[in-house]
Amino acid sequence: MSKLPKQLTIGEVAHRSGIAQTALRFYEQRGLISATRTAGNQRRYDRAVLRRLAFIRAAQRVGLSLEQISEALAELPEDHQPTKADWTRLSRRWRDELDARIDGLQRLRDRLTGCIGCGCLSLRTCTLQNADDRFAEFGPGAPLLRPAADRS
Repeated sequence: MSKLPKQLTIGEVAHRSGIAQTALRFYEQRGLISATRTAGNQRRYDRAVLRRLAFIRAAQRVGLSLEQISEALAELPEDHQPTKADWTRLSRRWRDELDARIDGLQRLRDRLTGCIGCGCLSLRTCTLQNADDRFAEFGPGAPLLRPAADRS
């Protein structure tokens, strides 16, 4: 297996990272990654960009915004690969937020499971939509989609 060069073309980065070249350009415009230019104005990325891209993908998978990702990446060194301590510091920052999201998703899952099996056509017991069945007085169907005159 050949050793990767220190500088990679946009095509090489796209191939190695699995991220489209258009996305790489977008990330560069947003300041998430950076490239140098050759005399012919071609992009060249440091090999360390592959770690940054892996971090961006992982952060997006857990629902972090590009703004949050950008703030985190601003604290990482651009001239060399981040250390384990760098990654630990960043992941610790998001732990509480991710734990809260996990808790919320578990509560939603548990409510959906109860709701799907209840069989209430009027949604009287549904805690997700129409709590206390406040639209029952307007009759069946989707009363909010009917003209107001028909709801009275």
